[in-house]
Amino acid sequence: MTSNAWRQPNVDDCTISLRLDGAGSPPPDRSYAIHVGSGTLGQLGSLLAAGGSRRAMVIADAAVVDPHATAVVTGLKQAGLETDLLTVPSGESSKSLAEAGRLWESLAQLGIDRQTVVIAVGGGVVGDLAGFVAAGFARGIPCWQVPTTLVAQVDSAIGGKTGINLTAGKNLVGAFWQPQGVLADIDTLATLPDREFTSGLAEVVKYGMILDAEFFAWLEDNATAIINREPPAIGHIVRRSAELKAHVVERDEREQTGLRACLNYGHTFAHAFETATGYGTLLHGEAVALGMVAAARLAYSLDRIDEAIVDRQYRLLEQLCLPVVTDTLAGISDETLLAIMARDKKTLNGQLRFVLPNRIGQVELVDGVSPAAAAGAFHAVRVQQLN
Repeated sequence: MTSNAWRQPNVDDCTISLRLDGAGSPPPDRSYAIHVGSGTLGQLGSLLAAGGSRRAMVIADAAVVDPHATAVVTGLKQAGLETDLLTVPSGESSKSLAEAGRLWESLAQLGIDRQTVVIAVGGGVVGDLAGFVAAGFARGIPCWQVPTTLVAQVDSAIGGKTGINLTAGKNLVGAFWQPQGVLADIDTLATLPDREFTSGLAEVVKYGMILDAEFFAWLEDNATAIINREPPAIGHIVRRSAELKAHVVERDEREQTGLRACLNYGHTFAHAFETATGYGTLLHGEAVALGMVAAARLAYSLDRIDEAIVDRQYRLLEQLCLPVVTDTLAGISDETLLAIMARDKKTLNGQLRFVLPNRIGQVELVDGVSPAAAAGAFHAVRVQQLN
């Protein structure tokens, strides 16, 4: 793989356009920019002021109020925007109807109107929750996404999916609500705990598996630089992932053609693992890594890929310090996991559907996978199976 050996990418700030012209009404043009850069949090105020905004409502993860949300609020006020701040407790449990209701009540008490911009500062939990709150309040108010975790910068902040969890399953209630823009400051990733940072790498690997074999090979060759959080490497994975996500969303915003469903590679398994073990036991990216291991093993069992592809994905996940087996599923029956997957949003007419690879860089939505075949894939990630 010498052709993909380390090449230092351009570390300059960049803007990626996500074009949704004429895809909905109103407004007819819902295109927006994804700003990827270094030290850019304070620039949000000038971006909003240039667009005519006068009031902002920052909804931030309590863990990132200092310094990230504070930097955003300072920049907004310096740009002349009236700004309020609400915080959300850290963790997946905040993606709940109760927390959404609390935020809606707060917005009402503060006199928030349709000219106010909601700004989500934090990881995927806050992004999903704040976006859903913006979609529902006053039948929809504008929002911006300011992701401060890797998983949010490369995936969840882009594309307009918002939502909350139910006891029955993850993300079962939500709305498509595109932001006015996304501002990803890669400097915020320096403050992430190792586990949080590593978790986000699962979504990066996903993009290589589903869309870009060359990117997958680059990840293999540069795993050490990524784990060491070298800025050129981090800037490259955030930019390339954002480009790939934007490419898919532009072509299938609401998962109507099946293209956007490819972004759920590993996620049918992952959501079942998260639900069964209790939200927060596994970080989302950890569950996705395990889900990709299971999905590759399922694809192999169905003669869709050979063992070499299963092994390459497994080794890359290991190189990036992601889990490939877990003891969190001990004591959870196949029947329990299958019942949760049967409630997955991708299930059609009661039949299980999975995104499965044909090769590295290409996946397909596969209908009618038998419960027995799916259950066989669980064994690939259960620790006790190695004993």
